[in-house]
Amino acid sequence: MGVALQQLGYFVAVAEHGNLTRAAAALHLAQPSLSTQLKRLEQELGTPLFERVPRGVALTQAGAALLPLARQVLSDVEQVRRAANELTSPEGGTLRVGATPSLGTVLLPAALTAFHVRYPRVALEFAEAGSEDLVARLEADQLDLALVILPVRHRVIETVPLAEEDLVLAIGAGHQFAARRRIRIRELEGVPLVIPREGYNLRTTLFAACRHTGFEPTVVCDGGELGGVLALVARGLGAALVPSIVASHEAGLHIVRVDQPRLVRTIGLAQRAGALGPPSAKAFAAEVFTLLHDAGWPGVRPAGLRLATGTDANVWGAQVRRSSSAHTSPASPSTRP
Repeated sequence: MGVALQQLGYFVAVAEHGNLTRAAAALHLAQPSLSTQLKRLEQELGTPLFERVPRGVALTQAGAALLPLARQVLSDVEQVRRAANELTSPEGGTLRVGATPSLGTVLLPAALTAFHVRYPRVALEFAEAGSEDLVARLEADQLDLALVILPVRHRVIETVPLAEEDLVLAIGAGHQFAARRRIRIRELEGVPLVIPREGYNLRTTLFAACRHTGFEPTVVCDGGELGGVLALVARGLGAALVPSIVASHEAGLHIVRVDQPRLVRTIGLAQRAGALGPPSAKAFAAEVFTLLHDAGWPGVRPAGLRLATGTDANVWGAQVRRSSSAHTSPASPSTRP
């Protein structure tokens, strides 16, 4: 008979709930019917997929190996369905886009607004999270595209670079560095710092740079979202390492350049490798490239930001509109911690 897609869906549901009763309720299915389908799947594969535990069921070794494959198959089938449904109306459907908090504040609003003007019938869904979370959502087919911080090392995610920018130190008006234009990393030793929560690339970069220089950062407040971090900095609680694009849009902050080493990050666009995606995803990718390389960075381009050169804008089939005034600025080399 062969393995049925429906059986794989049942298998994934039970694996995620860890309990037949809860999975059956979520699937709106009678528990005996669910058990029967799972037994048929196990018979077809020739191996048990679950074992009973005190509070439900747990995956066997074979079940654990099958789970990511089953999710991949179901995700691929769903993409085929979405693409097929939208072929008759390429400007309709839903576009699911994610971005990190900093990019969701500056770049994404301009890109989505320009996209909506051109494709008003496309429903837009937006998710804001750290790059790691966004990559996980792309893998699970919960997003079509995401603006992330590179590099992304993941076997099923492909990326293209958009720009490179310096990271800077944000401080309040009365801070000890208020009269400075530049500082070295080693000067941050003993300086109270406000640190964003786990999942932010900024956090990882700061800790790595300090440790590379030979000291542990002094954390006065840990765990906030980027907006909260900036508010605390403006109030004088401490300093924070932030992206240039965010710092340039925040009032009440003093910005100090960081040298030795100069800290940078690369902004990129990511999707699941080989994803069919809706036609609107390719159109949005084109809009992002056009916005950056033709119209330029939204608003005044921050100092310390360089657009990537040599990027194949058609890598995902995106047809980029270019005018005679299109330009790029080369991304210069940098020293990383």
